[in-house]
Amino acid sequence: MIIGIPKEILEREHRVAALPDEVAAYVNMGFTVLVETGAGLGSLSDDDSYRAAGATVVPSAAEVFSSADVILKVKQPHFNHDLGAHEADMIREGATLITFLHPAAPANLDIVRKLRDRNITSLTMDGIPRTSRAQSMDALSSMSTVTGYKSVIMATAALPRFVPMIGTAIGATKPAEFLMIGTGVVGLQAIATAKRLGGVVKAVDIRAAAREEAASLGAKVVGFEAPEELALGEGGYAGALPTEWIEREREALAPLVAAADVVILSALVPSEVAPVLITPEMVASMRPGSVIVDVSVDQGGNCALTVPAEETVVDGVTIMGYINIPGSVPVHASWLYSKNMLAFVRNMFKDGADAPADWDDEIVRHTLVTRNGEILHVGALHSMGGTA
Repeated sequence: MIIGIPKEILEREHRVAALPDEVAAYVNMGFTVLVETGAGLGSLSDDDSYRAAGATVVPSAAEVFSSADVILKVKQPHFNHDLGAHEADMIREGATLITFLHPAAPANLDIVRKLRDRNITSLTMDGIPRTSRAQSMDALSSMSTVTGYKSVIMATAALPRFVPMIGTAIGATKPAEFLMIGTGVVGLQAIATAKRLGGVVKAVDIRAAAREEAASLGAKVVGFEAPEELALGEGGYAGALPTEWIEREREALAPLVAAADVVILSALVPSEVAPVLITPEMVASMRPGSVIVDVSVDQGGNCALTVPAEETVVDGVTIMGYINIPGSVPVHASWLYSKNMLAFVRNMFKDGADAPADWDDEIVRHTLVTRNGEILHVGALHSMGGTA
């Protein structure tokens, strides 16, 4: 069985799905591994290091996609302008794709349909359940750690003010105020980073346990609480609030957003479109020069004005909608992701490369998006209005 590692083509994406150490592990499992030339350069791994690990380095993405039984990627398929073809069309029919698909995001629904129509089995790494057995495979948490750190760095780089209080001969500056909406892994890492930089940090989350963790890192918990039966979803993730509760949350957030210099948005519901919590009116209420980093954009975004993959300025407020923030920290992000992917593949192919995949495994079932010409992902089907 052949594993294929193509070079990522999304703008600003420098990660790779497998580093040489993981390639060597796949070879030891019995896989033949094809790596597109230059696939690891953004993560500081050259072609020779892949060859030394046992991979065959090939000159074209087309060869990887057409030859491999299992494609390992970081991001969802995109149109390859150099080859004039979409990656989803280059994968051979009947093959398997494992990547971050974000299948519930409106922008990715056509990709999901295409994978279904071409009888490609696809699995999404953002579908890993939050269980002890799946912890080593939890790429979403790994990448969220990177995102939480880098989102604060990006925001402060764009902020036209100091972050810490700085004393001078003519007085002291006020510290910047950060508002973290969502205190899962992204939010907690963002809190820790903003505190290290000297910012004043406030945090909002609908889950009691998440609020406690935010407070333990020194954030002031503010804003909004919802009944536990609504706030808490499967596996400890946030639940999808009914419309009337979303409106209550917006009302509670409005004065907090207006007072913030930086807002980091990471409120997500697994397998669902991200709730829109920041309205255009709330953006207009912010001081000119303020910054919003909407890291939930892969699932639609928490801000109504976020433009996916772009940085825009609206009413003097910078809104960052970058969809691959971990790609800007490629060395450690690839190190984490490739180890998560290896653990996932090992679990999926428990008996080695020559044996069938374990489609009955709970973790595998949670990640399935398309198989046998069907869309199986609940969030994708919900985003499609129940009609695939």
